[in-house]
Amino acid sequence: MSRPLRFKIVVVGASWGGIDAATRIFSALPNNFPVPIVLVQHQRAAERNRLANLFVSKTSLKVVAPEHGAELEPGGLFVAPPGYHCLVEKGGSLALALYRPVHYCRPAIDELFFSAGHIYGRGVMAVLLTGANEDGAAGMQYIKQRGGMTVAQDPADSESPIMPQSAIDAGGVDEVLPLAEIASFISDQVFGQLEQ
Repeated sequence: MSRPLRFKIVVVGASWGGIDAATRIFSALPNNFPVPIVLVQHQRAAERNRLANLFVSKTSLKVVAPEHGAELEPGGLFVAPPGYHCLVEKGGSLALALYRPVHYCRPAIDELFFSAGHIYGRGVMAVLLTGANEDGAAGMQYIKQRGGMTVAQDPADSESPIMPQSAIDAGGVDEVLPLAEIASFISDQVFGQLEQ
């Protein structure tokens, strides 16, 4: 009888410089990645999720521009659309919400992180990348308190260090890694649980 996986989801937040940083991570993950990944990248509201289209040619993961109620699936990279908060819901789906911006952003990283932490607790791995405001710091704290794992890009290695540094200063970070090491760390943690 196989034991249940600890990690059920990987959530990633990024802002200034985050598209390049996220591309480097997602391009290094294999298409048999065993859990869903949800990305919130700060972006201006637009008609379509152009960011999802960008990632299609950059990764072997299945890239999804989710609609409200989209079912999370292993190996899927779910890219939050512009203009909507992206929330993890009980039962493994995503909700899109139009309530007020958080840290002047919609989608906001904290909203994704809070919802994932609430639903999955210790089953969440959260990754916070480069960015120019404090979004994500409170969500990282919450996930860490709930027993999840939190990873921040090394501020010295970030195009904009404010976001990861804020999370570190708030005490919500388990691991601080340079960008070049984050994909392998994620893979080691997530695939490692399959071998136990």
